[in-house]
Amino acid sequence: MSEGIVYQNKDILFKILGKTYKEKSFAAYGIDLPPIRALLPTDLPKIAANEKSIDNLFLLEDGTYAIVDYESVYKKANKIKYLNYIARVMEKYFKENETFNLRLIVIYTSDVQSAESTLETDCFTLRTEQAFLSHIDGEAAFREIQGKIYSGIPLTDNDLMRLVILPLTVPGTEGKQSMLERIVILAEQIPNEEQRIFTLSGVIVASDKFINREYLEQIRRRINMTQLGQMYEKEKIEYGNQKAKEKAIEMAKSLMDEGDDLIKIMKVTGLTEAELLRLQNGRWSFEVPSK
Repeated sequence: MSEGIVYQNKDILFKILGKTYKEKSFAAYGIDLPPIRALLPTDLPKIAANEKSIDNLFLLEDGTYAIVDYESVYKKANKIKYLNYIARVMEKYFKENETFNLRLIVIYTSDVQSAESTLETDCFTLRTEQAFLSHIDGEAAFREIQGKIYSGIPLTDNDLMRLVILPLTVPGTEGKQSMLERIVILAEQIPNEEQRIFTLSGVIVASDKFINREYLEQIRRRINMTQLGQMYEKEKIEYGNQKAKEKAIEMAKSLMDEGDDLIKIMKVTGLTEAELLRLQNGRWSFEVPSK
């Protein structure tokens, strides 16, 4: 099994996906949730050094936050991982005087037929909402969507949401890889550019925990010359610039604590005087402007 997409790559794909997830819903998976308002970043504060990142975090149209995690096996101990996810989301988004609601969605691949949805102790009850992709006939769904594309019938949001998770409706690693390859080939024939980009980036992000890493790299190389590939390269450059600025800010904070003057800090970090004064006045609330 894959260890997952390298975090930088996944972060960039999330940014691309975030532009096209808006107003789509999880109805295709059998989950009753309000439409998606935004795909949120998953680089949340970590409780433990080895804590893995959340698969997806969404803000829904009714203001509810939704953690979405994909699993190919059921383990009761995974609920401890979910509790860590919940704590991290609440640490970032919970506000004392505002209404806060959070839902936890676990989407099981076709390898899992059933699972316990709750964990109860005297001090808390954890409730998960579950979707079992074993209930979806992946081959039939693929042929239906393929028929629409070949016939020139526009794809619906529901079609796209099904398309990106179709590899997970097939049992076993080899079956998932085969379906992923077929979807990438089919996605290249989608005439609508936004839908094509959503499908290519979405299917990689949804499948990365379950598909062989080398195979995912083959798929990624295959799409390098597509519009998604061009967007990816642009976002990768911006991502690198963002991380470099964050590193410079952390260095500036350290040098300020040591009492170094602003001129020296400007030379060492490359930050402007205005940025350093903002950091000095605002201290720890300073944030890197988003691109």
